[in-house]
Amino acid sequence: MSTMAVDNEMTYEQFGRQFFEIAVTEDRVGGAIAAIAGDEFAMGPMAQGPGNLAKVTAKVRVLHPRLTREVGELITFDIRIPLEIDLVVDLRIDKPKFMVFGEIKLRATARAAGPLLLILDVEKPRPSDISIHVTSKSLRAELVRILGNIDAEIKRFVAAHVAGEIDSPASKEAKIIDVAESIDGVWSG
Repeated sequence: MSTMAVDNEMTYEQFGRQFFEIAVTEDRVGGAIAAIAGDEFAMGPMAQGPGNLAKVTAKVRVLHPRLTREVGELITFDIRIPLEIDLVVDLRIDKPKFMVFGEIKLRATARAAGPLLLILDVEKPRPSDISIHVTSKSLRAELVRILGNIDAEIKRFVAAHVAGEIDSPASKEAKIIDVAESIDGVWSG
């Protein structure tokens, strides 16, 4: 019986832990998050205000996520996704425009599952996980923003949209890596 001499032999448990730490990086997870988030989406027109007289529309641009990895008992990620939003509130007599800069704060955990799956578990954001800065060019627009509670509506909609994306079939597929299938593909050539 022949054995190879190996200077850095490790246990299966050590191998599994090291595999996770090497495989689950900021770049790889950032790529998966970017694929889930997409580049841009539109919202509206949504009826808002008293009697639903105002119609709100927005074009949301999703910028590249920034991640910070924490390696402990679990491997977790603090994720920040910058946003730029062009918002228009159609009041029928006026259409104030707003420029919104914001950020979505997410948290994700790398998990293992049987038979040999690597899963990225992304928590759904709440409106409080969305931070925004809204600018407009007129006093009337600022008044509409305050009276219409525009800031809270933006946060609510973005949080709901992102939660829906996290639950989408494409997202679910992007968050699960079948390691056995990848090994089979490499091993069989």
